[in-house]
Amino acid sequence: MDFDDRAQLDPSQVEDVRGRGFPGGGRAIGGGLGIIGLILALLFGGNLGDLVGSGDSGQADQLQPGTNISQQCRTGQDANQSEDCRVVGVVNSIQTYWNDTFARSGAQYTPARTVLFSGAVQTGCGLASSEVGPFYCPPDQKVYLDLGFFQQLQSQFGAQGGPFAQAYVIAHEYGHHVQNLLGTMDRVGNDRQGPQSGSVRLELQADCYAGVWAKHAVDTGFYTEPFSQSDINQALDAAAAVGDDRIQRRATGHINPETWTHGSSEQRVHWFGTGYETGNPNACDTFSGSV
Repeated sequence: MDFDDRAQLDPSQVEDVRGRGFPGGGRAIGGGLGIIGLILALLFGGNLGDLVGSGDSGQADQLQPGTNISQQCRTGQDANQSEDCRVVGVVNSIQTYWNDTFARSGAQYTPARTVLFSGAVQTGCGLASSEVGPFYCPPDQKVYLDLGFFQQLQSQFGAQGGPFAQAYVIAHEYGHHVQNLLGTMDRVGNDRQGPQSGSVRLELQADCYAGVWAKHAVDTGFYTEPFSQSDINQALDAAAAVGDDRIQRRATGHINPETWTHGSSEQRVHWFGTGYETGNPNACDTFSGSV
């Protein structure tokens, strides 16, 4: 996935708070539970508020974009040479697509920043540790990402990894932002577990939205050509690696569909593929019929 060297990046869409720690002390969400346990409950857009409970919450500090990203991530050439700048390029492309898609339907898209952090971070959903994995926080409308997760995706979940696997994860989180803007998150209610649950349907729709963006990414002006089959295979492999069934089998040796919150490997691959093959967000109606 090569960026157009001449593409102009907007680094203001990404905040870099790595190394800053978090204010106020206290225990971060996820402390002590471990990545496997947390991802079973929370990976890819879960509601952090469910874990915070009555603990620390409130709006995140107003943080400014990191100096290095602001100065170094200016063009597509930078995105081809730096992981940090690649994140900026992916975020820019995703938000350009959704902004244009909303505009065509007469709606207004509200941009969401991605926050790069390490260790722990204060969010509008409370304090979160890196163990939580990538997530979207509805109250502050931001995506939170510790880049170390991508190494864990390979070492702990058996994924192949690669640049497009990273892009898939980011696009999935922005799928949750789209759901938040459209009010789709409200459809889940208390239906949060099971292979046909509202939670699973929400996650699979975000996978589908990621596929839709991938289909149109070259149209956003940030890439030189459509993604190759090798790129798409990275996303499909990552989607399969974080299926509830595969994670449960790896963590416990058993599979219990009644506790699923994100969908099986087969479901996740299917819905990303649906988005990519159709290129149509309307094809991502995971709330009708069976998934």
